[in-house]
Amino acid sequence: MGHHPSEPWDVIVVGAGFAGLYMLHRLRKQGMRAIAFEKAPDVGGTWYWNRYPGARVDIESVEYCYSFSSALDEEWQWSEKYAPQPEILRYLNHVADKFDLRRDIQVNTGVTAAHFDEKANLWHVTTDRDAIPRVARAIVMATGCLSVPKDPDFPGIGRFRGKSFFTSRWPHEPVDFTGLDVAVIGTGSSAIQTIPEVARQARHLTVFQRTPNYSVPARNGQIPPEELELWKLNRARFRAEAAAAGFGIRHVQSEDRLLSQTPPAEAERIFEERWQHGGFGVLGGFSDIALDEKSNAIAADFLARKIRCIVKDPRTADLLTPKTYPVGTKRMCVDSDYYATFNRSNVSLVDVSQAQIEEITPDGVRTAAQDYRFDAIIFAIGFDAMTGALDRIDITGRGGRKLKDKWADGPKTYLGLSVSGFPNLFTVTGPGSPSVLSNMAPTIEHHVDWIARALADLVARRKTTMEAAPEAEEAWVAHVNEVAHMTLYPRANSWYMGANVPGKPRIFMPYIGGVPAYRAKCAEVAGNGYEGFILA
Repeated sequence: MGHHPSEPWDVIVVGAGFAGLYMLHRLRKQGMRAIAFEKAPDVGGTWYWNRYPGARVDIESVEYCYSFSSALDEEWQWSEKYAPQPEILRYLNHVADKFDLRRDIQVNTGVTAAHFDEKANLWHVTTDRDAIPRVARAIVMATGCLSVPKDPDFPGIGRFRGKSFFTSRWPHEPVDFTGLDVAVIGTGSSAIQTIPEVARQARHLTVFQRTPNYSVPARNGQIPPEELELWKLNRARFRAEAAAAGFGIRHVQSEDRLLSQTPPAEAERIFEERWQHGGFGVLGGFSDIALDEKSNAIAADFLARKIRCIVKDPRTADLLTPKTYPVGTKRMCVDSDYYATFNRSNVSLVDVSQAQIEEITPDGVRTAAQDYRFDAIIFAIGFDAMTGALDRIDITGRGGRKLKDKWADGPKTYLGLSVSGFPNLFTVTGPGSPSVLSNMAPTIEHHVDWIARALADLVARRKTTMEAAPEAEEAWVAHVNEVAHMTLYPRANSWYMGANVPGKPRIFMPYIGGVPAYRAKCAEVAGNGYEGFILA
Protein backbone atom coordinates (compact mmCIF):
# COMPACT_ATOMS: atom_id res chain seq x y z
CA MET A 1 0.00 0.00 0.00
CA GLY A 2 3.05 2.28 0.27
CA HIS A 3 1.63 4.17 3.22
CA HIS A 4 3.25 5.06 6.54
CA PRO A 5 1.09 3.51 9.31
CA SER A 6 1.13 6.55 11.61
CA GLU A 7 0.11 8.99 8.88
CA PRO A 8 -3.68 9.35 8.58
CA TRP A 9 -5.48 8.23 5.44
CA ASP A 10 -7.48 10.87 3.60
CA VAL A 11 -10.51 8.58 3.55
CA ILE A 12 -11.50 5.19 4.90
CA VAL A 13 -14.27 3.51 2.89
CA VAL A 14 -16.40 0.89 4.64
CA GLY A 15 -17.62 -1.74 2.14
CA ALA A 16 -16.55 -2.90 -1.32
CA GLY A 17 -19.78 -3.44 -3.22
CA PHE A 18 -21.16 -1.16 -5.96
CA ALA A 19 -20.62 1.91 -3.73
CA GLY A 20 -17.26 1.12 -2.14
CA LEU A 21 -15.56 0.15 -5.41
CA TYR A 22 -16.56 3.32 -7.23
CA MET A 23 -15.81 5.49 -4.16
CA LEU A 24 -12.27 4.13 -4.06
CA HIS A 25 -11.83 4.76 -7.79
CA ARG A 26 -13.12 8.35 -7.56
CA LEU A 27 -10.98 9.26 -4.55
CA ARG A 28 -7.91 7.82 -6.19
CA LYS A 29 -8.60 9.80 -9.38
CA GLN A 30 -8.53 13.03 -7.39
CA GLY A 31 -5.24 12.12 -5.72
CA MET A 32 -6.63 11.16 -2.33
CA ARG A 33 -5.18 8.28 -0.34
CA ALA A 34 -7.94 5.88 0.58
CA ILE A 35 -8.40 2.33 1.83
CA ALA A 36 -11.55 0.19 1.84
CA PHE A 37 -12.47 -2.44 4.41
CA GLU A 38 -14.75 -5.27 3.35
CA LYS A 39 -16.02 -7.92 5.77
CA ALA A 40 -16.61 -10.52 3.03
CA PRO A 41 -13.73 -12.59 1.62
CA ASP A 42 -14.07 -10.72 -1.70
CA VAL A 43 -15.68 -7.70 -3.40
CA GLY A 44 -19.31 -7.53 -4.51
CA GLY A 45 -21.34 -6.54 -1.45
CA THR A 46 -24.98 -7.62 -1.73
CA TRP A 47 -24.08 -9.58 -4.86
CA TYR A 48 -21.37 -11.49 -3.01
CA TRP A 49 -23.70 -12.72 -0.24
CA ASN A 50 -27.03 -13.29 -1.99
CA ARG A 51 -26.38 -16.45 -4.03
CA TYR A 52 -29.69 -18.18 -3.45
CA PRO A 53 -31.28 -20.06 -6.40
CA GLY A 54 -32.86 -17.63 -8.86
CA ALA A 55 -31.14 -14.51 -7.43
CA ARG A 56 -31.11 -11.77 -10.05
CA VAL A 57 -31.51 -8.05 -10.45
CA ASP A 58 -35.04 -6.59 -10.71
CA ILE A 59 -34.03 -3.64 -12.92
CA GLU A 60 -32.96 -4.24 -16.53
CA SER A 61 -29.24 -5.06 -16.70
CA VAL A 62 -28.44 -2.36 -19.25
CA GLU A 63 -29.57 0.22 -16.67
CA TYR A 64 -28.25 -1.50 -13.53
CA CYS A 65 -24.55 -0.82 -14.02
CA TYR A 66 -21.91 1.89 -13.76
CA SER A 67 -21.84 4.80 -16.19
CA PHE A 68 -18.52 6.46 -15.23
CA SER A 69 -16.36 4.74 -17.86
CA SER A 70 -17.12 4.48 -21.55
CA ALA A 71 -14.35 1.87 -21.89
CA LEU A 72 -16.17 -0.28 -19.33
CA ASP A 73 -19.44 0.21 -21.23
CA GLU A 74 -17.81 -0.88 -24.48
CA GLU A 75 -16.20 -4.07 -23.22
CA TRP A 76 -18.97 -5.46 -21.01
CA GLN A 77 -22.05 -7.08 -22.50
CA TRP A 78 -24.97 -8.36 -20.43
CA SER A 79 -26.36 -11.74 -21.43
CA GLU A 80 -29.90 -11.44 -20.04
CA LYS A 81 -32.52 -8.74 -19.68
CA TYR A 82 -32.29 -9.27 -15.89
CA ALA A 83 -28.76 -10.40 -15.06
CA PRO A 84 -28.41 -13.33 -12.65
CA GLN A 85 -26.30 -12.94 -9.49
CA PRO A 86 -23.17 -14.75 -10.78
CA GLU A 87 -23.01 -12.39 -13.77
CA ILE A 88 -23.33 -9.23 -11.63
CA LEU A 89 -20.62 -10.56 -9.32
CA ARG A 90 -18.36 -11.23 -12.35
CA TYR A 91 -19.02 -7.65 -13.48
CA LEU A 92 -17.99 -6.20 -10.10
CA ASN A 93 -14.85 -8.37 -10.03
CA HIS A 94 -14.08 -7.18 -13.56
CA VAL A 95 -14.38 -3.55 -12.36
CA ALA A 96 -12.09 -4.24 -9.37
CA ASP A 97 -9.46 -5.71 -11.72
CA LYS A 98 -9.82 -3.23 -14.58
CA PHE A 99 -9.28 -0.22 -12.31
CA ASP A 100 -6.71 -2.02 -10.14
CA LEU A 101 -8.76 -1.45 -6.98
CA ARG A 102 -7.85 -4.60 -5.04
CA ARG A 103 -4.53 -3.26 -3.78
CA ASP A 104 -6.42 -0.74 -1.61
CA ILE A 105 -9.13 -3.13 -0.37
CA GLN A 106 -8.63 -5.16 2.78
CA VAL A 107 -11.08 -8.10 2.66
CA ASN A 108 -12.16 -10.34 5.55
CA THR A 109 -12.14 -7.16 7.63
CA GLY A 110 -15.24 -6.02 9.48
CA VAL A 111 -15.35 -2.50 10.86
CA THR A 112 -16.45 -2.67 14.50
CA ALA A 113 -16.10 0.95 15.63
CA ALA A 114 -15.50 4.47 14.32
CA HIS A 115 -14.80 7.23 16.85
CA PHE A 116 -14.34 10.91 16.03
CA ASP A 117 -11.42 12.58 17.81
CA GLU A 118 -12.49 16.22 18.28
CA LYS A 119 -9.05 17.57 19.18
CA ALA A 120 -7.35 16.25 16.06
CA ASN A 121 -10.44 16.22 13.79
CA LEU A 122 -9.70 12.61 12.82
CA TRP A 123 -11.67 9.38 12.69
CA HIS A 124 -10.27 6.34 14.50
CA VAL A 125 -11.56 3.19 12.85
CA THR A 126 -11.33 -0.18 14.60
CA THR A 127 -11.62 -3.45 12.68
CA ASP A 128 -11.87 -7.06 13.78
CA ARG A 129 -8.52 -7.73 12.08
CA ASP A 130 -6.14 -5.03 13.30
CA ALA A 131 -4.99 -4.43 16.86
CA ILE A 132 -4.41 -0.71 16.27
CA PRO A 133 -7.21 1.56 14.98
CA ARG A 134 -6.68 3.12 11.54
CA VAL A 135 -6.87 6.88 11.36
CA ALA A 136 -8.47 8.98 8.60
CA ARG A 137 -9.63 12.54 7.96
CA ALA A 138 -12.96 11.31 6.58
CA ILE A 139 -14.99 8.13 6.55
CA VAL A 140 -17.48 6.98 3.90
CA MET A 141 -20.05 4.36 4.89
CA ALA A 142 -20.61 2.34 1.70
CA THR A 143 -22.35 -0.30 3.80
CA GLY A 144 -25.42 -0.96 1.66
CA CYS A 145 -29.16 -0.77 2.36
CA LEU A 146 -29.84 -4.51 2.38
CA SER A 147 -26.64 -5.91 3.87
CA VAL A 148 -27.69 -7.04 7.36
CA PRO A 149 -29.95 -10.10 7.31
CA LYS A 150 -32.54 -10.39 10.05
CA ASP A 151 -31.89 -13.23 12.45
CA PRO A 152 -34.80 -15.62 12.78
CA ASP A 153 -36.38 -15.25 16.21
CA PHE A 154 -38.33 -18.51 16.21
CA PRO A 155 -37.78 -20.61 19.35
CA GLY A 156 -35.98 -23.93 18.84
CA ILE A 157 -34.09 -22.88 15.74
CA GLY A 158 -30.89 -24.63 16.82
CA ARG A 159 -32.68 -27.94 17.45
CA PHE A 160 -33.70 -28.67 13.86
CA ARG A 161 -31.99 -31.88 12.75
CA GLY A 162 -32.28 -31.19 9.01
CA LYS A 163 -30.40 -28.58 7.00
CA SER A 164 -31.08 -24.87 7.49
CA PHE A 165 -30.41 -22.31 4.74
CA PHE A 166 -30.63 -18.51 4.63
CA THR A 167 -31.24 -16.77 1.30
CA SER A 168 -28.95 -13.93 2.38
CA ARG A 169 -26.04 -16.23 3.32
CA TRP A 170 -26.34 -19.03 0.77
CA PRO A 171 -23.55 -21.65 0.53
CA HIS A 172 -21.06 -21.19 -2.31
CA GLU A 173 -21.42 -24.76 -3.54
CA PRO A 174 -24.61 -25.89 -5.33
CA VAL A 175 -27.39 -27.22 -3.09
CA ASP A 176 -29.52 -30.09 -4.38
CA PHE A 177 -33.04 -30.45 -2.97
CA THR A 178 -33.96 -33.49 -5.08
CA GLY A 179 -36.17 -35.91 -3.15
CA LEU A 180 -36.37 -33.66 -0.07
CA ASP A 181 -39.31 -32.14 1.79
CA VAL A 182 -38.46 -28.44 1.97
CA ALA A 183 -39.94 -25.42 3.76
CA VAL A 184 -39.51 -21.81 2.69
CA ILE A 185 -40.35 -19.29 5.41
CA GLY A 186 -41.13 -15.88 3.92
CA THR A 187 -42.61 -14.52 0.68
CA GLY A 188 -40.55 -11.38 0.04
CA SER A 189 -38.40 -10.75 -3.02
CA SER A 190 -35.72 -13.36 -2.20
CA ALA A 191 -38.35 -16.02 -1.52
CA ILE A 192 -40.27 -15.17 -4.70
CA GLN A 193 -37.09 -15.75 -6.73
CA THR A 194 -36.12 -18.91 -4.80
CA ILE A 195 -39.48 -20.73 -4.66
CA PRO A 196 -39.87 -21.62 -8.39
CA GLU A 197 -36.28 -22.92 -8.51
CA VAL A 198 -36.60 -25.12 -5.41
CA ALA A 199 -40.04 -26.38 -6.47
CA ARG A 200 -38.50 -27.90 -9.61
CA GLN A 201 -36.23 -30.09 -7.42
CA ALA A 202 -37.93 -30.79 -4.11
CA ARG A 203 -40.12 -33.81 -3.45
CA HIS A 204 -42.48 -31.38 -1.74
CA LEU A 205 -42.19 -27.65 -1.05
CA THR A 206 -44.24 -25.93 1.66
CA VAL A 207 -44.30 -22.13 1.62
CA PHE A 208 -45.07 -20.34 4.91
CA GLN A 209 -46.56 -16.92 4.20
CA ARG A 210 -47.45 -14.20 6.69
CA THR A 211 -48.14 -11.32 4.29
CA PRO A 212 -48.52 -11.89 0.54
CA ASN A 213 -46.57 -9.66 -1.84
CA TYR A 214 -47.52 -8.25 -5.20
CA SER A 215 -45.31 -9.67 -7.92
CA VAL A 216 -45.14 -8.98 -11.65
CA PRO A 217 -43.60 -11.12 -14.40
CA ALA A 218 -40.02 -10.31 -15.43
CA ARG A 219 -40.36 -11.80 -18.94
CA ASN A 220 -36.66 -12.45 -18.66
CA GLY A 221 -34.56 -13.79 -21.51
CA GLN A 222 -31.55 -13.02 -23.64
CA ILE A 223 -31.30 -9.41 -24.77
CA PRO A 224 -32.04 -9.24 -28.52
CA PRO A 225 -28.94 -8.05 -30.48
CA GLU A 226 -30.87 -5.11 -31.97
CA GLU A 227 -31.73 -3.87 -28.45
CA LEU A 228 -28.07 -4.05 -27.39
CA GLU A 229 -27.14 -2.15 -30.55
CA LEU A 230 -29.75 0.52 -29.76
CA TRP A 231 -28.26 0.94 -26.28
CA LYS A 232 -24.73 1.22 -27.64
CA LEU A 233 -25.77 4.00 -30.01
CA ASN A 234 -27.95 5.91 -27.53
CA ARG A 235 -26.34 5.22 -24.16
CA ALA A 236 -25.84 8.85 -23.08
CA ARG A 237 -29.37 9.87 -24.11
CA PHE A 238 -30.98 6.83 -22.46
CA ARG A 239 -29.10 7.48 -19.22
CA ALA A 240 -30.17 11.12 -19.23
CA GLU A 241 -33.79 9.98 -19.73
CA ALA A 242 -33.43 7.61 -16.77
CA ALA A 243 -32.00 10.34 -14.52
CA ALA A 244 -34.95 12.57 -15.42
CA ALA A 245 -37.47 9.86 -14.42
CA GLY A 246 -38.98 9.63 -10.93
CA PHE A 247 -37.42 6.30 -10.00
CA GLY A 248 -34.30 6.83 -12.09
CA ILE A 249 -35.37 4.08 -14.50
CA ARG A 250 -36.47 4.63 -18.12
CA HIS A 251 -40.08 3.94 -19.16
CA VAL A 252 -41.25 2.80 -15.75
CA GLN A 253 -43.48 5.72 -14.88
CA SER A 254 -45.77 7.78 -17.07
CA GLU A 255 -45.49 11.24 -15.56
CA ASP A 256 -48.77 12.70 -16.72
CA ARG A 257 -51.58 10.13 -17.17
CA LEU A 258 -54.11 9.86 -14.33
CA LEU A 259 -55.94 6.57 -13.84
CA SER A 260 -58.82 8.47 -12.23
CA GLN A 261 -59.41 10.23 -15.59
CA THR A 262 -58.88 7.26 -17.93
CA PRO A 263 -61.88 5.31 -19.27
CA PRO A 264 -61.92 1.74 -17.85
CA ALA A 265 -61.43 -0.04 -21.19
CA GLU A 266 -58.48 2.18 -22.06
CA ALA A 267 -56.97 1.68 -18.58
CA GLU A 268 -57.32 -2.09 -18.92
CA ARG A 269 -55.54 -2.02 -22.28
CA ILE A 270 -52.61 -0.03 -20.80
CA PHE A 271 -52.31 -2.36 -17.80
CA GLU A 272 -52.42 -5.43 -20.06
CA GLU A 273 -49.80 -4.05 -22.45
CA ARG A 274 -47.44 -3.36 -19.56
CA TRP A 275 -48.13 -6.74 -17.94
CA GLN A 276 -47.12 -8.43 -21.20
CA HIS A 277 -43.91 -6.38 -21.29
CA GLY A 278 -43.16 -7.28 -17.66
CA GLY A 279 -41.01 -5.65 -14.98
CA PHE A 280 -41.57 -2.72 -12.63
CA GLY A 281 -43.44 -0.69 -15.24
CA VAL A 282 -46.67 -2.71 -14.88
CA LEU A 283 -48.27 -0.02 -12.70
CA GLY A 284 -46.28 2.81 -14.29
CA GLY A 285 -48.83 3.71 -16.93
CA PHE A 286 -50.46 6.11 -14.47
CA SER A 287 -49.02 8.69 -12.11
CA ASP A 288 -51.71 8.65 -9.39
CA ILE A 289 -51.66 5.01 -8.18
CA ALA A 290 -49.47 5.83 -5.16
CA LEU A 291 -51.49 8.96 -4.37
CA ASP A 292 -55.17 8.24 -4.92
CA GLU A 293 -57.05 5.46 -3.10
CA LYS A 294 -59.58 4.83 -5.88
CA SER A 295 -56.87 4.58 -8.54
CA ASN A 296 -54.89 2.29 -6.26
CA ALA A 297 -57.91 0.00 -5.84
CA ILE A 298 -58.33 -0.27 -9.64
CA ALA A 299 -54.66 -1.28 -10.01
CA ALA A 300 -54.95 -3.76 -7.13
CA ASP A 301 -58.01 -5.29 -8.79
CA PHE A 302 -56.10 -5.77 -12.07
CA LEU A 303 -53.30 -7.64 -10.25
CA ALA A 304 -55.76 -9.68 -8.15
CA ARG A 305 -57.49 -10.83 -11.37
CA LYS A 306 -54.10 -11.82 -12.81
CA ILE A 307 -53.36 -13.94 -9.73
CA ARG A 308 -56.79 -15.64 -9.95
CA CYS A 309 -56.26 -16.24 -13.65
CA ILE A 310 -52.83 -17.92 -13.11
CA VAL A 311 -53.42 -19.84 -9.85
CA LYS A 312 -55.92 -22.63 -10.44
CA ASP A 313 -57.00 -23.28 -6.83
CA PRO A 314 -59.29 -20.37 -5.78
CA ARG A 315 -58.36 -20.65 -2.07
CA THR A 316 -54.61 -20.50 -2.82
CA ALA A 317 -55.15 -17.60 -5.25
CA ASP A 318 -57.06 -15.74 -2.53
CA LEU A 319 -54.28 -16.32 0.04
CA LEU A 320 -51.66 -15.06 -2.44
CA THR A 321 -53.59 -11.82 -3.02
CA PRO A 322 -52.54 -8.93 -0.73
CA LYS A 323 -55.43 -7.20 1.05
CA THR A 324 -53.86 -5.31 3.94
CA TYR A 325 -51.94 -2.51 2.18
CA PRO A 326 -52.19 -0.40 -0.99
CA VAL A 327 -50.52 -1.84 -4.09
CA GLY A 328 -47.05 -0.42 -4.77
CA THR A 329 -46.44 0.72 -1.18
CA LYS A 330 -44.14 -2.24 -0.56
CA ARG A 331 -41.43 -2.84 -3.13
CA MET A 332 -42.93 -4.75 -6.04
CA CYS A 333 -41.38 -8.13 -6.71
CA VAL A 334 -40.36 -9.18 -10.22
CA ASP A 335 -40.60 -12.92 -10.81
CA SER A 336 -40.22 -15.81 -13.20
CA ASP A 337 -43.17 -18.24 -12.79
CA TYR A 338 -43.85 -17.46 -9.12
CA TYR A 339 -47.66 -17.70 -9.13
CA ALA A 340 -47.69 -20.62 -11.59
CA THR A 341 -45.48 -22.59 -9.17
CA PHE A 342 -48.49 -22.95 -6.84
CA ASN A 343 -50.23 -25.03 -9.52
CA ARG A 344 -47.64 -27.78 -9.06
CA SER A 345 -48.80 -30.86 -7.19
CA ASN A 346 -45.63 -30.78 -5.04
CA VAL A 347 -46.16 -27.24 -3.71
CA SER A 348 -48.42 -26.13 -0.86
CA LEU A 349 -49.04 -22.75 0.80
CA VAL A 350 -49.53 -22.29 4.55
CA ASP A 351 -51.00 -19.01 5.82
CA VAL A 352 -49.29 -18.14 9.11
CA SER A 353 -51.15 -14.87 9.60
CA GLN A 354 -53.96 -16.97 11.09
CA ALA A 355 -51.94 -19.75 12.78
CA GLN A 356 -48.47 -18.40 13.39
CA ILE A 357 -45.20 -20.34 13.58
CA GLU A 358 -44.69 -21.22 17.26
CA GLU A 359 -41.37 -23.00 17.04
CA ILE A 360 -38.86 -24.84 14.93
CA THR A 361 -38.86 -28.47 16.14
CA PRO A 362 -36.12 -31.11 15.68
CA ASP A 363 -38.24 -32.48 12.80
CA GLY A 364 -39.51 -29.30 11.20
CA VAL A 365 -42.00 -26.50 11.90
CA ARG A 366 -44.83 -26.25 14.42
CA THR A 367 -47.57 -23.68 13.83
CA ALA A 368 -50.47 -22.92 16.16
CA ALA A 369 -52.48 -25.32 13.98
CA GLN A 370 -50.20 -28.30 13.24
CA ASP A 371 -46.77 -29.96 13.03
CA TYR A 372 -44.84 -30.26 9.75
CA ARG A 373 -41.85 -32.48 9.00
CA PHE A 374 -39.00 -31.25 6.76
CA ASP A 375 -35.58 -32.32 5.57
CA ALA A 376 -34.55 -28.70 4.92
CA ILE A 377 -35.76 -25.22 5.90
CA ILE A 378 -34.97 -22.09 3.88
CA PHE A 379 -35.29 -18.83 5.84
CA ALA A 380 -36.12 -15.91 3.52
CA ILE A 381 -36.97 -13.42 6.23
CA GLY A 382 -35.47 -10.20 4.95
CA PHE A 383 -33.11 -7.52 6.20
CA ASP A 384 -32.67 -4.88 8.85
CA ALA A 385 -32.84 -2.38 6.00
CA MET A 386 -31.36 1.09 5.52
CA THR A 387 -29.89 1.45 9.04
CA GLY A 388 -28.94 -2.10 10.04
CA ALA A 389 -25.31 -1.99 8.89
CA LEU A 390 -24.69 1.37 10.58
CA ASP A 391 -26.39 0.27 13.82
CA ARG A 392 -23.98 -2.63 14.12
CA ILE A 393 -20.89 -0.42 14.11
CA ASP A 394 -20.10 1.55 17.26
CA ILE A 395 -20.05 5.03 15.69
CA THR A 396 -19.47 8.02 18.00
CA GLY A 397 -19.31 11.66 16.93
CA ARG A 398 -18.89 14.97 18.74
CA GLY A 399 -19.20 14.87 22.51
CA GLY A 400 -19.00 11.07 22.48
CA ARG A 401 -22.57 10.83 21.15
CA LYS A 402 -23.40 7.47 19.62
CA LEU A 403 -25.13 7.36 16.22
CA LYS A 404 -27.35 4.59 17.62
CA ASP A 405 -28.60 6.94 20.35
CA LYS A 406 -29.10 9.83 17.96
CA TRP A 407 -31.18 7.51 15.76
CA ALA A 408 -33.11 5.90 18.61
CA ASP A 409 -36.40 7.43 17.32
CA GLY A 410 -35.54 6.82 13.68
CA PRO A 411 -32.67 7.86 11.41
CA LYS A 412 -32.09 11.57 10.85
CA THR A 413 -29.79 12.74 8.08
CA TYR A 414 -29.28 15.71 5.81
CA LEU A 415 -29.94 14.52 2.23
CA GLY A 416 -29.13 10.93 3.26
CA LEU A 417 -25.47 11.98 2.95
CA SER A 418 -24.46 13.46 6.29
CA VAL A 419 -25.46 13.42 9.97
CA SER A 420 -25.20 16.46 12.24
CA GLY A 421 -22.66 15.95 15.03
CA PHE A 422 -20.67 13.49 12.90
CA PRO A 423 -18.15 15.61 10.93
CA ASN A 424 -16.60 14.16 7.75
CA LEU A 425 -18.76 11.04 7.97
CA PHE A 426 -20.69 10.38 4.77
CA THR A 427 -23.32 7.74 4.03
CA VAL A 428 -23.86 6.45 0.50
CA THR A 429 -27.62 6.05 -0.19
CA GLY A 430 -28.41 6.62 3.48
CA PRO A 431 -31.91 7.05 4.91
CA GLY A 432 -33.42 10.29 3.62
CA SER A 433 -32.21 9.79 0.04
CA PRO A 434 -34.07 8.06 -2.84
CA SER A 435 -31.87 4.97 -2.42
CA VAL A 436 -34.09 1.85 -2.48
CA LEU A 437 -36.90 3.74 -4.27
CA SER A 438 -34.67 4.14 -7.31
CA ASN A 439 -32.22 2.30 -9.54
CA MET A 440 -29.41 1.73 -7.06
CA ALA A 441 -26.48 1.74 -9.52
CA PRO A 442 -26.82 5.34 -10.83
CA THR A 443 -28.11 6.47 -7.42
CA ILE A 444 -24.91 5.18 -5.81
CA GLU A 445 -22.81 6.85 -8.51
CA HIS A 446 -24.56 10.17 -7.92
CA HIS A 447 -23.79 9.99 -4.18
CA VAL A 448 -20.18 8.95 -4.69
CA ASP A 449 -19.62 11.80 -7.15
CA TRP A 450 -21.19 14.29 -4.73
CA ILE A 451 -19.10 13.07 -1.76
CA ALA A 452 -15.87 13.03 -3.79
CA ARG A 453 -16.49 16.57 -4.97
CA ALA A 454 -17.33 17.74 -1.43
CA LEU A 455 -14.07 16.28 -0.10
CA ALA A 456 -12.09 17.96 -2.89
CA ASP A 457 -13.88 21.28 -2.23
CA LEU A 458 -13.06 20.98 1.47
CA VAL A 459 -9.35 20.78 0.62
CA ALA A 460 -9.63 23.63 -1.91
CA ARG A 461 -11.32 25.87 0.69
CA ARG A 462 -8.63 24.96 3.25
CA LYS A 463 -11.27 23.68 5.64
CA THR A 464 -10.86 20.59 7.82
CA THR A 465 -14.38 19.38 8.54
CA MET A 466 -17.89 19.51 7.15
CA GLU A 467 -21.06 18.32 8.83
CA ALA A 468 -24.79 18.87 8.54
CA ALA A 469 -26.17 21.80 10.52
CA PRO A 470 -28.82 20.53 13.00
CA GLU A 471 -31.52 22.86 11.61
CA ALA A 472 -30.84 21.79 8.00
CA GLU A 473 -31.10 18.16 9.09
CA GLU A 474 -34.38 18.76 10.94
CA ALA A 475 -35.84 20.58 7.93
CA TRP A 476 -34.81 17.76 5.57
CA VAL A 477 -36.25 15.02 7.81
CA ALA A 478 -39.51 16.98 8.03
CA HIS A 479 -39.58 17.32 4.22
CA VAL A 480 -38.89 13.58 3.67
CA ASN A 481 -41.78 12.70 5.98
CA GLU A 482 -44.12 15.32 4.59
CA VAL A 483 -43.60 14.05 1.03
CA ALA A 484 -44.03 10.42 2.16
CA HIS A 485 -47.33 11.22 3.86
CA MET A 486 -48.69 12.80 0.67
CA THR A 487 -48.61 9.23 -0.69
CA LEU A 488 -50.12 5.92 0.39
CA TYR A 489 -46.69 4.42 1.19
CA PRO A 490 -46.73 4.84 5.00
CA ARG A 491 -49.90 2.69 5.16
CA ALA A 492 -47.90 -0.49 4.59
CA ASN A 493 -45.97 -2.23 7.35
CA SER A 494 -42.96 -2.40 5.07
CA TRP A 495 -39.21 -2.46 5.56
CA TYR A 496 -39.22 1.10 4.19
CA MET A 497 -40.87 1.93 7.55
CA GLY A 498 -38.65 -0.37 9.61
CA ALA A 499 -41.82 -2.33 10.41
CA ASN A 500 -40.24 -5.74 9.76
CA VAL A 501 -37.84 -5.43 12.72
CA PRO A 502 -39.45 -5.65 16.18
CA GLY A 503 -38.82 -2.52 18.25
CA LYS A 504 -37.42 -0.54 15.30
CA PRO A 505 -38.88 3.01 15.21
CA ARG A 506 -41.51 3.65 12.53
CA ILE A 507 -40.27 6.36 10.22
CA PHE A 508 -40.44 6.40 6.43
CA MET A 509 -36.73 6.06 5.59
CA PRO A 510 -36.23 6.63 1.83
CA TYR A 511 -37.00 9.92 0.04
CA ILE A 512 -39.99 9.55 -2.25
CA GLY A 513 -39.87 12.98 -3.89
CA GLY A 514 -38.22 11.46 -6.98
CA VAL A 515 -34.70 11.26 -8.36
CA PRO A 516 -34.79 14.52 -10.43
CA ALA A 517 -35.99 16.68 -7.49
CA TYR A 518 -33.45 15.07 -5.19
CA ARG A 519 -30.54 15.51 -7.59
CA ALA A 520 -31.49 19.14 -8.14
CA LYS A 521 -31.49 19.72 -4.37
CA CYS A 522 -28.03 18.13 -3.97
CA ALA A 523 -26.64 20.26 -6.81
CA GLU A 524 -28.18 23.41 -5.32
CA VAL A 525 -26.70 22.67 -1.87
CA ALA A 526 -23.18 22.21 -3.32
CA GLY A 527 -23.58 25.19 -5.67
CA ASN A 528 -24.51 27.46 -2.76
CA GLY A 529 -21.25 26.69 -0.94
CA TYR A 530 -22.66 23.64 0.85
CA GLU A 531 -25.77 25.30 2.18
CA GLY A 532 -26.94 23.57 5.36
CA PHE A 533 -23.43 22.30 6.15
CA ILE A 534 -21.00 23.69 8.71
CA LEU A 535 -17.50 23.95 7.24
CA ALA A 536 -14.77 24.52 9.80
